[in-house]
Amino acid sequence: MKTFLPKVDSIDRKWWVIDAEGQILGRMAVKIADVLRGKNLPTFTPHLDTGGFVVVINAEKVKLTGQKESGKIYQTYSGHPGGLREQTAAQVRARKPARLVEEAVWGMLPKGRLGRAQYRKLKVYAGAEHPHTAQQPATLTLS
Repeated sequence: MKTFLPKVDSIDRKWWVIDAEGQILGRMAVKIADVLRGKNLPTFTPHLDTGGFVVVINAEKVKLTGQKESGKIYQTYSGHPGGLREQTAAQVRARKPARLVEEAVWGMLPKGRLGRAQYRKLKVYAGAEHPHTAQQPATLTLS
């Protein structure tokens, strides 16, 4: 029996929209990463990008459990001496709420060229509106 490998030009990429309102961040990020990688499809291949596009709306209303709102630290480093910046999750939510979802999903994708290609298919918006209605995204429900 031969192993089936999907051809790159025959991959049908679907668009999905996820409403993040009231969803727990980590559990939602796992589902998003699975769809971006294509693990929800029978044609999943670890070394190919077989996944679809994911649009996340209402990222500002995502839920963090426990004391992560005040205890979880997000770091950025400018590369200069003394250039380390630290912010709590509450500060990040106030400044750029989409970053919470983006960083959670990026941590669950493979690192390298393949992971970067999969990450580019993630579109995160803080509000309820998104400009991808022409792609007719299907609603992905998280249980």
